[in-house]
Amino acid sequence: MSRNFLIWGATLFAATAVFATEGTIDKQPLNIAAIVMFLLFVAATLGITYWAAKRTKTAKDFYTAGGGITGFQNGLAISGDYMSAASFLGISALVYTSGYDGLIYSIGFLVGWPIILFLIAERLRNIGKYTFADVASYRLSQTPIRTLSAFGALATVILYLIAQMVGAGQLIQLLFGLPYWIAVVIVGTLMILYVTFGGMLATTWVQIIKAILLLSGATFMALAALYYFDFSFEKMFTEAINIDRTAPGMKSGEAIMSPGGLVNNWYDAISLGIALMFGTAGLPHILMRFFTVADAKEARKSVFFATGFIGYFYILTFIIGFAAIVLISKNPDYLTGEGGLLGGNNMAAIHLSHAVGGNIFLGFISAVAFATILAVVSGLTLAGASAVSHDLYASVLKKGQVNEAQEMRISKIATVFLGVIAILLGIAFEKQNIAFMVGLAFAIAASANFPVLFLSMYWSKLTTRGAFIGGGIGLLTAIVLVVIGPTVWVALLGNAEPIFASKYPALISVTVAFVGIWFFSITDNSERAAIDRAAFEAQDVRCQTGIGAEGAVMH
Repeated sequence: MSRNFLIWGATLFAATAVFATEGTIDKQPLNIAAIVMFLLFVAATLGITYWAAKRTKTAKDFYTAGGGITGFQNGLAISGDYMSAASFLGISALVYTSGYDGLIYSIGFLVGWPIILFLIAERLRNIGKYTFADVASYRLSQTPIRTLSAFGALATVILYLIAQMVGAGQLIQLLFGLPYWIAVVIVGTLMILYVTFGGMLATTWVQIIKAILLLSGATFMALAALYYFDFSFEKMFTEAINIDRTAPGMKSGEAIMSPGGLVNNWYDAISLGIALMFGTAGLPHILMRFFTVADAKEARKSVFFATGFIGYFYILTFIIGFAAIVLISKNPDYLTGEGGLLGGNNMAAIHLSHAVGGNIFLGFISAVAFATILAVVSGLTLAGASAVSHDLYASVLKKGQVNEAQEMRISKIATVFLGVIAILLGIAFEKQNIAFMVGLAFAIAASANFPVLFLSMYWSKLTTRGAFIGGGIGLLTAIVLVVIGPTVWVALLGNAEPIFASKYPALISVTVAFVGIWFFSITDNSERAAIDRAAFEAQDVRCQTGIGAEGAVMH
């Protein structure tokens, strides 16, 4: 059954792609190399999905690839899941426009990984089964905590998905000449195919292939760019300082080596750092990957390798951004009449790939950018579907009285629904400023997911009431502060002044979450609270030793 649907889906996708290309070829010249490499990647990943579909028989196979992924493979897959189009295109664009200041996002995204390595990965693998809600609710009451965790996960996933889908539509529209809505439909269709039929096994290998392609392409681009400067960083920085740029929003001269342009006050700096650091440790699609390995030792290896790959990648984006300042910011082939980049500043890395490697390399990087989006949205969709099927349906609605076949069926239905929602919202938000969505996704992960997860593993006095009320307050605070802040209240809704002056709510919302969890836990003298506290010692033993890690979750 799955084989026929997979073949049908692949045929439908191919027909859609051909039809779309024929309909737009007169409007925009196509990069044939990009189209060929794009189709080769799609064909290869659909082949992987077909292979994975035949090996995905149980819920464990579907959610965690049977726990058979090695630490090295999982590290590559995690980096493939984490290095999104926002990282590849967005951070190199920030460095291109703001110089040294662009590093603040690279560092922020990276510093969350030591927290995961030393505080979360091993304990998460020893307690959990399929989702991080397994851990958060291990010794607490299942219904409220799983419900909160599932809604926190779904909010994070949907916001992240919208941002990725809009980015995918705009990128493919520019590179391949397709109408925006068709580009979004293609991404959504492939995403549904990967997850529905291949589950975590297909998603993992799509992410591994994408990570290898992205790291290889970015390495070649950085080395090819450094060749122009005789592999001298000093020469590259000196030439970048000497470039005079007059386009709006562009730093120029010695200012590009000075911090303080993107984040220019203490509150924003700390708040952004907290969002990126704790948000990384609360992203459901990243946390879910630690259940795909055999044991806690492999989980630690996963984080070690992922941190290395991601750190190396962010160094490359820094080089790419500065090289683009020199090689493309004064080249009229890549500029608009006002001095901005064709297609917007997010195209800095794409234009640099053409400058250093011609049409063939541009085609490769374009296909890699598309692969980047597909890998991330597949991981997000699987995490969202797991929250619906495993946490809400199996654990909350059915109280654990459900067989694997039912749970997998609900998960696949949820995948299709999430895919359709992502497509519709991606089309609806085409003209909107979606930058706030990634920020809000990280703020929610940092404010609702991380505090409950962290304290459930480390604080013996945590109670169900404290976790539910405190986590809920953190979630609501993050959402409200973003809505009344500059990115929504002014940029999106058109008001003159924001009610909350900062774009970054995490310092307040994370603090509120931790304080709320603490207060409502220590004042909880209920019978349930006594059970929650008494169960901590047994949980702590399993956290640190892994004894009983394959056993049933406590209720």
